[in-house]
Amino acid sequence: MTNPEPAAVRATFSGVAHRYDLANHILSGGIDFLWRSKLVEWAASDQSGKVLDLATGSGDVAFALRRGLPEETSIVGADFCPPMLDQARRKCERLGLDPQSNRFVEEDCLNLSFDDDSFDLVTIAFGLRNLSDRDRGLKEMRRVLKPGGKLIVLEFSQPSFWFRPFYYLYLRGVLPWLAWVLTGDRKAYLYLGSSISSFPDRDSLSSELEQAGFAKVRSQGMTFSVVALHEGLKPD
Repeated sequence: MTNPEPAAVRATFSGVAHRYDLANHILSGGIDFLWRSKLVEWAASDQSGKVLDLATGSGDVAFALRRGLPEETSIVGADFCPPMLDQARRKCERLGLDPQSNRFVEEDCLNLSFDDDSFDLVTIAFGLRNLSDRDRGLKEMRRVLKPGGKLIVLEFSQPSFWFRPFYYLYLRGVLPWLAWVLTGDRKAYLYLGSSISSFPDRDSLSSELEQAGFAKVRSQGMTFSVVALHEGLKPD
């Protein structure tokens, strides 16, 4: 698969924004809640005064971080798809959260407007594979982190060898049709399947983080390594 085209990715997510959360929960069998809770567990292992959640979409990771981190933590959710951000802002209002401590802003991961050394923690969940230039995106994440700050990536990976036939049968044969029923957009989830199947495995993505300048990189596979968490620190 060639690198994703930003305009096409934006259009894809704009088209499914209204049913995105429902589709995620059903298509993952609800396991997405466990994946996010593990991300929050890793995030909560350090004090994180300022947090940036990239590719925040409808804000599920940002809201999970809000529940799991200290009340005084400032969380910024950033995405380049306005309809997804609209969903996040509506959720923020429904939850009665302070919009100053839980901001949602339009940003491009490849060209962030934030100053150098701005955040203690940067997270990105299921968004890294949609970047047209992962190395540039990772270097932007490192740039906006404070020295000693942490990047946590939650992303699809390559599943355990024995599980691959079942997984790819679901991914390519079942998921697009089920997604069509839920969202009315089968094409968007055909893209999802192709982007997942061509994404690097855990070791390869760990190497990409190291090449982008992150230190002490570690990873953990989950659900037969269908997804993986990666962590890297910005050197002091």
